[in-house]
Amino acid sequence: MKATINDVAKLSGVSIKTVSRVMNNEPSVRQLTREKVQLAVKELSYQPNLAARNLAGTKSFTVAYVYDNPNAYYVIDMQEGILSACRQQGFELLINPCDSQQENITEDIINTIKHARVAGLVLTPPFSERPEFVKRITELDIKVVRIMSGDVAPDELSPCVMVNDRDAAQTITQHLIDLGHKKIAFIAGGAEHMSTIERYKGYRRALKANDIEFNKDLIIDGEYSFESGVIGAKKLMAEEIAKDKHPTAIFSCNDEIAAGALFAARLMNISIPEQLSIAGFENSPFSRQTWPKLTTANQPNKQIAHDAASLLISQLRKQKSNNDISQYVPQLVVRDSTGQI
Repeated sequence: MKATINDVAKLSGVSIKTVSRVMNNEPSVRQLTREKVQLAVKELSYQPNLAARNLAGTKSFTVAYVYDNPNAYYVIDMQEGILSACRQQGFELLINPCDSQQENITEDIINTIKHARVAGLVLTPPFSERPEFVKRITELDIKVVRIMSGDVAPDELSPCVMVNDRDAAQTITQHLIDLGHKKIAFIAGGAEHMSTIERYKGYRRALKANDIEFNKDLIIDGEYSFESGVIGAKKLMAEEIAKDKHPTAIFSCNDEIAAGALFAARLMNISIPEQLSIAGFENSPFSRQTWPKLTTANQPNKQIAHDAASLLISQLRKQKSNNDISQYVPQLVVRDSTGQI
């Protein structure tokens, strides 16, 4: 028979209310009492019914992850990171994929979170980059934590976990420059994403720091997709373009684009990295599934998501947090897709 909260209270010798306070991770419980309850929970394999708890009280124990992102690896990492934080702290997670371009999407999301009695949201781009959307949500007394590209939060609408794409992109470009490359192309992701803008700025900053002339012909607009990498590399390395104008290196805005660029290069019988170096960004599985494996920047999405969810839960519990704005700088990972010119 499944253990109940009454069984936990009886075994640990405390009241049902005290068990509830321990399960909710409330700070007012003495450490010795907390340990007795946790031991009883473990011994009985007790699992609280979070849905029933939401219905029974005025306090909601559900948070939601609202997203629109075509990158499946990114979404999975985010879900796993948020879910791990929720499980650690006794919260449920509602996952809500959306089409950010859909008409009346804001109202649809508001209706969903009201119906599910959601207490807070973790937002990733593009929703996290829409201040008018964030403002509508916070006006409903729903807590929000945003994951965003940049080094400084753009406003005070909600706490943020920042990803410093600009510094990381500068480091990747500098790595290519240090290998002797001066004709470095840039294949962009979607222009609507702040990460694309920040990575482009890092690329431009590295060129400027090394007195390398900027060449707009080496910039290819694209999307965060494998196909975009294929198309971009074919444009850059086309036979009708004089070989002395071909880039010797390509910085792709993410690993999926970089994998596409590498695939296109192979179709054109271009050796990697002997004739062309290719770098990506994010250290997704794409970077390790290609041959050669891709030089990239490690963006720890699971940890970023876990931190964002933990920050959100601390807001919901009105606990003090020392990292209202935390920042990650993706770190360079050098692999075999980049080499000296």
